[in-house]
Amino acid sequence: QVQLVESGGGLVQAGGSLRLSCVASGRTFSNYDMGWFRQAPGKEREFVAGITWSYGRTWYLDSVEGRFTISKDNAKNTLYLQMNSLKPEDTAVYYCTAKYRLLGVFSRVSREYDFWGQGTQVTVSS
Repeated sequence: QVQLVESGGGLVQAGGSLRLSCVASGRTFSNYDMGWFRQAPGKEREFVAGITWSYGRTWYLDSVEGRFTISKDNAKNTLYLQMNSLKPEDTAVYYCTAKYRLLGVFSRVSREYDFWGQGTQVTVSS
């Protein structure tokens, strides 16, 4: 059974930084894409960043490119999202997610992801 457990959310002032962590367990993730999505109140869940577990290729939402960095530690089975220069519009619940992919292209569509964490709240005050 796959489990994704996020941590690291909190309240921060605009311009500050947070690092989210996601510990993944339950299987080998070598053929998985891992990602972070977020959902603000009244809005749809949106893709933030993604990475291939085996090769480390990354993708980002345009509005976070250059401010956020997704990374992983294979030995610890942990996914990270370093968030710098945070803005009030980054306020949301952030979810860690995993998608099995043997073939095909990387997806930014939330419904195509197989496993989800419980989410961690990030609040950025102005």
